[in-house]
Amino acid sequence: MDPRSCSLPELIRWSTNTFAELDAVRDGETTLSYSALGERIDQAARAMVASGVRQGDAVAVWAPNCWQWIVAGMATIRAGAVLVPVNTRFKGNEAAYVLGRARARLLFVVDGFLDTDYSGSLEQQDLPHLDEIVDLVSSSDGRTTAFEAFVTRGDGSDRSELQAAIDRCSQTATADDVSAIMFTSGTTGHPKGVLVRGGAIIRVFAGWSEALTVRAGDRYLLVNPYFHAFGFNAGIVVCLLKGAVNLPVAVYDPVEVLAIIERENVTVFPGPPAMFQGLLNHRDLDRYDISSLRACVTGAATIPVEMIVAMRENLGFEVVMTAYGMTETSGIASYTRPTDPPELVATTSGCAPEGVELRIVDAEGNDVSTGEEGELLVRGFQVMPGYLDAPDQTADVIDLDGWLHTGDIAVMDQAGYIDITDRKKDMFIMGGFNAYPAEIERVMVGHPRVGIVAVIGVPDERMGEVAAAFVVPSPEGVPDAAELIEWCREQMANYKVPRHIWLVDELPLNASNKVRKQELRADAAVRLSTKHSS
Repeated sequence: MDPRSCSLPELIRWSTNTFAELDAVRDGETTLSYSALGERIDQAARAMVASGVRQGDAVAVWAPNCWQWIVAGMATIRAGAVLVPVNTRFKGNEAAYVLGRARARLLFVVDGFLDTDYSGSLEQQDLPHLDEIVDLVSSSDGRTTAFEAFVTRGDGSDRSELQAAIDRCSQTATADDVSAIMFTSGTTGHPKGVLVRGGAIIRVFAGWSEALTVRAGDRYLLVNPYFHAFGFNAGIVVCLLKGAVNLPVAVYDPVEVLAIIERENVTVFPGPPAMFQGLLNHRDLDRYDISSLRACVTGAATIPVEMIVAMRENLGFEVVMTAYGMTETSGIASYTRPTDPPELVATTSGCAPEGVELRIVDAEGNDVSTGEEGELLVRGFQVMPGYLDAPDQTADVIDLDGWLHTGDIAVMDQAGYIDITDRKKDMFIMGGFNAYPAEIERVMVGHPRVGIVAVIGVPDERMGEVAAAFVVPSPEGVPDAAELIEWCREQMANYKVPRHIWLVDELPLNASNKVRKQELRADAAVRLSTKHSS
């Protein structure tokens, strides 16, 4: 198989045949070989076709990491449909927006995960295209169909015909086909649907997984959620590419993770820096045998050199990589190499993979000198073809020469390694999740006592960054900070909820009447410093 021209349906068939006898997934009491995984995927794909899903239709998965997610997600692609992963932290209205924009025909959920009634939260939403909701783990309750009952639809008398239909989809699929629509929050306040080519994921992560030294039989621990590029592209797809064992974890808990590493002899473990810092600081670390660990990749936040050294010395990683990417770049734009010293791993996000170009430009679009700051531009095969049904938004970020304007500020050294010095103008990262103030602000102004609000990210010892909101009260009265935080918990995903609410008479504005967020960050630093000192 040539990863430079392979389609995602072709990869699924190739992987489940090539690594047939190896374990593909171990999830609790369930273990599936690659051969058994292929059979499960085909059965579910036949059921989708039997249920009326046609080539190009959207099928969504709103569920935590589990073996059924892999089956449903890969079956969607085998059936020629387009996969729409949905963030498990989303509330009903947030998920409904994504499902409506993608016009999803079928939705897979796990009702009860984290005490959330996913299907129930959609009952009052207007979703005319959604035909059916299937629960991946529970029995039918009248609102949903049980997954085990759903998949039997592909085993009737027309099984051969249905199998032929999904095989035709795989045979006609190309590397340029859009295999997934991954919704990423944006500065417009609504998630944007990124069209992701399956072949681009395969090609860019083929090189990435080689650098990470992933090989057949590796036990690959996946705490990174499957709905995210870090879990799907760098997890599910990489395991298929290399014949690794996918070990899904639904909810991160350091003790559980340490126990899994010891029990499963985990060798590869990607994750955000906060996760590894949590393990390094955990009082029970020495109680577990984690000597099997060999390779990890991290990123999405600034990392001290000492942490990279500690990951190698205290956690036992031989290979520690950092990387940079966006959903718009199929998850990867640069990464470090295994031979790079700790200082380079800690202070850069690596260099471009083969076939990808990086530029640093000034406000006029001119290349800056080596070592000078500017906006990072990316061009290459892995850049998205565009946003779903949004040509104007696409044109705003991809210029006529094919350069994606990331909005991230970076510097590049003489070897082509980049250091992201500032993130997209307002975005911050809370526990590995990208959070966009415009989206949070749009929800918060719906509270009757919130007149104007400005949200920024502020440092947090445990989560990296959390949301802080400067609120100007409305004429209705002054909101209670604790009550407003609880109201936000009901309206938005937990990682977006402000941890700090500060009431102010007015917000600082510039000449264009835009909020001077740099001034707010300085104000927040003083407030937090005063709070800690007291």
